[in-house]
Amino acid sequence: MESDGDYAIVLEDVWKVYKTGKTEYPALRGLTLSVKGGEMVSIMGPSGSGKSTLLHIAGTLDRPTKGRVSIYGIDTSRLDDSKLSEIRNRFIGFVFQSYNLINRLSALNNVSLPLAVRGVPLQERQAAALEALKLVGLEHFANKKPTELSGGEQQRVAIARGLVGRPRILLADEPTGNLDTKNAVAIMEILRNINKTLGTTIVIVTHNPEIAEKCDRIVRLRDGRVESEVILHA
Repeated sequence: MESDGDYAIVLEDVWKVYKTGKTEYPALRGLTLSVKGGEMVSIMGPSGSGKSTLLHIAGTLDRPTKGRVSIYGIDTSRLDDSKLSEIRNRFIGFVFQSYNLINRLSALNNVSLPLAVRGVPLQERQAAALEALKLVGLEHFANKKPTELSGGEQQRVAIARGLVGRPRILLADEPTGNLDTKNAVAIMEILRNINKTLGTTIVIVTHNPEIAEKCDRIVRLRDGRVESEVILHA
């Protein structure tokens, strides 16, 4: 019998209810989902189905109203904010649709920023940032600023930033949403290669069926619940 420790992410009967005045809006309604270590999963569903909320809770950026979330067997519901931050820094990297790069910093310094926040020494974090840029094929653009890069290149920098701490899990919210088809395909090839070569568990929220089909499994949400799952690559 498999335990939580066999999975990168386990969400069990998770509810997330937002309140506006006296009105309650349930974004997740008893959602249960497990993602195995090394798996690449896409999350699809109409707007308002709970995709981004799921990603935020899986990434410990937000807490569920009720239910249980575990990361590699660690029950996060038992952790205070400080311990939760440690788990997030240790296990999880993030990529968002908006690149969130700082224009006055070089690509290298943008990528190294998460390590700077952790207090990693300058030389060590710059070496790690350069390795992360190599993973996305941008090591020769290390000294360029975001304004000197194309949209596809900026998203690659954002992916490198998400990978710089070598997380075991990468969560990506619409990572190709602002890109044309050619760049979107290139980004997915990079993510797939990272998944295969590093064994990184990747969860991608997307509206694009062609992007979703490059993953191992497609999970469809509706009204805050898992509506269906399709396994594409065992």
